[in-house]
Amino acid sequence: MHQRLLLAMLCSWATVALTAQILTTEPTFPTEADQVTIYFDASLGNAGLKDCNCDVYLHTGVVTNLSSTDTDWKYVQTVWGQANADWKLTPVEGRPNVYSFVIGPSIREYYNVPAEESIEKMAFVFRNADGSKEGKNTGNTDIFAGVFDESLQLNLASPAQEVMLVNPGDDIVVEAQTNRPATISIFQDEMLVTSQTDATAITYTFDADTRPHSVEIRAEAGGEIVSRRLAYLVPYLVGTMPVPADYPDGRTEINSTTAFFQLHAPSNQVVFLIGDFNDWQVSTDYLMHRDLNGTFWLEVDGLTPGETYTYQYLVDEGLRLADPLSTLVLDPANDPFIPEVTFPDLPAYPSGKGQGIVSVFTMAEAEYNWQIDDFQAPPKEELVVYELLLRDFIERHDYQTLKDTLDYLERLGINAIELMPVSEFEANDSWGYNPSFHMALDKYYGTPEAFKALIDECHRRGIAVILDVVYNHAFSQSPLAQLDWDPVNFRPTATNPWFNVTPMHPFNVGYDFNHSSPATRRYVDRVMKYWLEEYRVDGFRFDLSKGFTQRMTTDVGFWGSYDANRVAILKHYADVMWSVNPDAYVILEHFADNLEEVELINYGMMSWAGGGVHNQYLEAALGYTADLRGAAYTYRNWTQPHLVAYIESHDEERLVYKNTQFGNSDGDYDIREYPTAIKRSELAAAFFYTVPGPKMLWQFGELGYDYSINTCENGSVSDNCRLSRKPIRWDYLEDAYRKRLFDVVSGLIHLKTNYDVFNTTDFTLDIGGGTTVKKIFLNGENMDVVVQGNFDVNDRDLSAAFSATGWWYDYFSGDSILVEDAAQSVGLAPGEYHVYTSVRLGPPPNGYPTPTRELVQDYFRVRVAPNPATGPVNISYQLPEAARISLLLSDGKGRRIRSLYSGYEPGGEYRKSFDLDLPAGLYFLQIQTNRQQEVYPFVIH
Repeated sequence: MHQRLLLAMLCSWATVALTAQILTTEPTFPTEADQVTIYFDASLGNAGLKDCNCDVYLHTGVVTNLSSTDTDWKYVQTVWGQANADWKLTPVEGRPNVYSFVIGPSIREYYNVPAEESIEKMAFVFRNADGSKEGKNTGNTDIFAGVFDESLQLNLASPAQEVMLVNPGDDIVVEAQTNRPATISIFQDEMLVTSQTDATAITYTFDADTRPHSVEIRAEAGGEIVSRRLAYLVPYLVGTMPVPADYPDGRTEINSTTAFFQLHAPSNQVVFLIGDFNDWQVSTDYLMHRDLNGTFWLEVDGLTPGETYTYQYLVDEGLRLADPLSTLVLDPANDPFIPEVTFPDLPAYPSGKGQGIVSVFTMAEAEYNWQIDDFQAPPKEELVVYELLLRDFIERHDYQTLKDTLDYLERLGINAIELMPVSEFEANDSWGYNPSFHMALDKYYGTPEAFKALIDECHRRGIAVILDVVYNHAFSQSPLAQLDWDPVNFRPTATNPWFNVTPMHPFNVGYDFNHSSPATRRYVDRVMKYWLEEYRVDGFRFDLSKGFTQRMTTDVGFWGSYDANRVAILKHYADVMWSVNPDAYVILEHFADNLEEVELINYGMMSWAGGGVHNQYLEAALGYTADLRGAAYTYRNWTQPHLVAYIESHDEERLVYKNTQFGNSDGDYDIREYPTAIKRSELAAAFFYTVPGPKMLWQFGELGYDYSINTCENGSVSDNCRLSRKPIRWDYLEDAYRKRLFDVVSGLIHLKTNYDVFNTTDFTLDIGGGTTVKKIFLNGENMDVVVQGNFDVNDRDLSAAFSATGWWYDYFSGDSILVEDAAQSVGLAPGEYHVYTSVRLGPPPNGYPTPTRELVQDYFRVRVAPNPATGPVNISYQLPEAARISLLLSDGKGRRIRSLYSGYEPGGEYRKSFDLDLPAGLYFLQIQTNRQQEVYPFVIH
């Protein structure tokens, strides 16, 4: 190899390198007391402002010793999207795409940083006037410039990137500077090639040959040592090597000390593995092998069992990415806001080494000890699914607290939970439909161990766990997007093997996956198998499954027409799931042509009923004519009861909110009045859960949640607030009307999940849109059922009200009626309903609901504090008059476990404290006198 040495024995370095780095400074090693000129090269990094023919502005702040991460900017001096002349950069004459800006009179003064705070870095993003175009670093990360102290510093002025892809014979110029005289050495493949003493700069030129090489630049002075590493190679001469075993993409443990890393990146040329195991240094020892199909792989041994490692892939000439198939990631921008109680002992981020999101794993980690190995998920037709968003369901938004709340859900009677997306999504505060790492558990909800414990406990109680998954799109944070990215147009390139350049359908958000691509199917297959095997989830609800199309259209109607390719894609994914768990639920949010849905349903999948059913139930509850037949699978001429109907979902408006805002009225009967609005929810439920087929309810629907789906955090209502946090109202259980609604819904669910007649194929639904009085007849081998109801705001007669003569038993009152003529009519008051059975049943699980007319609101004015409680519980109440009072305690299943107090007390206010010493969970305080009884829930953590 021919090598040329150019040495600069200089005491100071005053020139400015404008060609090698996206951002350079003058002086090279600025201190906080210096005025500094920055130079931004818009052609480098993500090149978002390259040749933009626009004014360029900076957005800047600093990273200080008080910043939690590099993304935690302090003392930001600019406002995004404002065209302020004070923030505009100056084009450098004769240098296309290079701009300069002066920060002064000193760094500390410009940013107005207090004297007691130390400045570590200046942080930048560059933009056009309105911020629609951004200049950022490779991988769309922020740009930083160091602020230095007097310790030894080493700056690599050239090359700009850690990896250079070259041709044989190319010159590789290495330029480095130090902030004070030092011995500067350059090594290639651990062999010293040159060393200079008492130097502040060195330049060395290599001629590339056909082999990969590692280069280290090292500076030593006064006992201090600093170094930088890089590599160069001819990519097309690296050669290919087949993957030695049939390992899946991502990381695989071969044994307790050896891991296998595999990345499918067919559009890329070279990949280095960097991480804690090699001190994050670029080394040809960690150059990954490439097979003929574009899969990169490397086996790493010498790892320590029980030790936690972080890593990234360094792709081509400097793109750093976390593993697309990470099972857990560290995000320096968002992890600092995850409470310690949610994710205890979160691994430390490799500050100063990793860039952006990094992958993390623990070698030979102890496996979770599953307690339930033989769980049998409920049959599809018997499902009652409780859909919930952890963020808006429990204050601590974590799996452990949800596990402690299962008593409540078991008492309600549901047999499945559907969790809104829990895979890693962008930021923390989200519904989760902005995924970035589909195989990684999002840490905002807790640890993998806590998630497994939740699923294990659900299975112990007979409750299936279904995940809402988002495989129709991803966003720019996804490594799959970044691996083949068009920075100018800010979208995937035409050669990206996973994404379409432009979306194929009109409802797209983010970047549209191409499910006809083998690379996408390979990715989704891997992800689905992982969740089914590692966490033992019982199935998936596929968000926007109609989007799995490659038939481009902007016409919504055509989009929903039969698509044979889409059908084949979904059948493939179902087959992959069933290869792991033959009973796994495949639930589609499809809303396509009935011919297509019938084919998918007959294949074994289920499908959401859609907003049309929701709208009809809301109209009925509001007091208007409505057609409820859409909740029945037979209405669509399906032969399989696989239609998942719902009155509310995460996407739909809340029924009781609509009742209170838009309910019908006549005379004294007004649906907008609170007690009536709640009662109308009971009526709707009676005609919902009794329709055969799987059912779903949205969180707190059983309590009459009456905040709009568009409620803002300040209490106002706006379409812009659909995704905003919503109030968590466990105190609803203290409301007698809402508690009665809970008992009614629980009773209906009990019927559906315990009596075969509610899954019969022999039924008659007189619930069409021609009238406001409706009825359902269910005919079973051992019992028949009649449901009657009046959705009007006036008294109405229901003709032919029974399916047969004989004795009928009112499920919710225990009363009986002898029917001598099945064709007889019955009179029903507004909102009145009955569920009659031909066999006398016991009372509903929570007893016969208290008649509405007897409900008294907050008679005792009980307050339980704190709630949730972690120590002694304080109970305050008042007695309107003297009485003998009892305080009784029940567990989450309603089982009496303790009498807290019993005695005669005069009228007045009382406060008692109890050290309960009970396991974490949901409990009920029952307070009663000879005239009144009320129940109040509280939680122990």
